Formats: sequence, C-alpha cells, structure tokens
Amino acid sequence: MSATRVLIVDDHPMVADGIEAILESYPDIEVVGTLSNGQEAVDKVAALAPDVVLMDLNMPGVNGLSATEILIENDADLRVLILSMHDSPEYISTALNHGAKGYVLKDVPTDQIKEAIDRVMAGEQYLCTGASASLQPKTADGREPLTSREQTILLQLAQGKSNKEVANTLGISVRTVETHRKNIKRKLGISSTAGLTRYALEHGVLQGTGVGL
Repeated sequence: MSATRVLIVDDHPMVADGIEAILESYPDIEVVGTLSNGQEAVDKVAALAPDVVLMDLNMPGVNGLSATEILIENDADLRVLILSMHDSPEYISTALNHGAKGYVLKDVPTDQIKEAIDRVMAGEQYLCTGASASLQPKTADGREPLTSREQTILLQLAQGKSNKEVANTLGISVRTVETHRKNIKRKLGISSTAGLTRYALEHGVLQGTGVGL
C-alpha cells in the first residue's frame, strides 16, 4: 500500500517543522511539502499531489478557510484537515461548511493527528475531542457536557488512579489521558483532582463503584 501523501500549510515554521517530523516517523505517511500560506497551497497543490492537506486557519494573504474552499472546488476528492488553535464553535462549523473533512486542535496528542489523517483517508469526517465538544449543546448550567470517553476517564480519576494507570486500563496513551483530563477540568470549571472527585461523588458518577467519601 502506498504512503499517504500529506501537505502541511502553516505560517509558523516551528509548528510546521514539528508536525513534519512527527508525521515522517510513521512509515505509511509521506510529507510532500510545507507551505506558509493559503495562496501557496492553491498554487502548488496540483504539483505536490497530496492526499491530505493539514491547513492552519489564520495566515497572511489567503487564509485557511478561503484556501480550503478553493482547493475543494478544484478537487472535490482532496481531503483538507484544519489544524488550529481555535476551538470556538464558529470556527469549527465554518471550516466544515467550507469543505474541510475534519478539525484538529493544535494541543492534541500527536497520535490524534495521525488518527485524523487515517480517518479522513477512510472517507470519514474527524473532529478531535475538543472540537467535537465545542459543537455540542450546553447543559442546563451552561457547561459543556462530557463525552462518554471523558465520563469514563473522570470515573477512573475519581477512583484515585494516576494518568498512567488510566492509560493502561483504557489502552490509550498517557498524553491522551492528560488531554482528556485537561478538557474535563475546563468543562467543569474544576482545577484540582480533589475537585473532580467531589464532583463525581455529588453527581453520582461513583455510584455502584464501591468508592466512598
């Protein structure tokens, strides 16, 4: 099977170089170029022939949204993945409406970038956990609801397990647990592990687990 050809478009060289180094460590991915703005992507995509374009949003000249729309208009089969620091619902929904096949936040563990590429290559849409949560309706108290995965990790953490123990139990990386933990704390407005445990007790998360006060 031939390697997936990936084009990186980001105006921050350190970010682009870092992503390139990560992706090049996978034998089934070939980075065909790193460009610094949307206009370069529009001008060079035909020659570089990528399968997937990792596109930043805020860039000088032609921004990521405009470039995505143009690229998809020229080649409906091209898969554009937005890789951005912005997690607002407006950014995410607008990017998807412009034809992007997925949205990944820049602070995700590196294995999620690889997963996103694999998923869009399989014809699926991919939203990282943070992006997906941003598009979900708020709860009655104005908080973002926890995903089922986050609820599972909250239960594990409230039982006093370390990030490494949670990772081993669920078969995921420690970095992924750390990212989920950060998202849980952000959504619940809780800064400490003790606070997470108290929340779990007060909201019945620990019911039936044998964990007491």
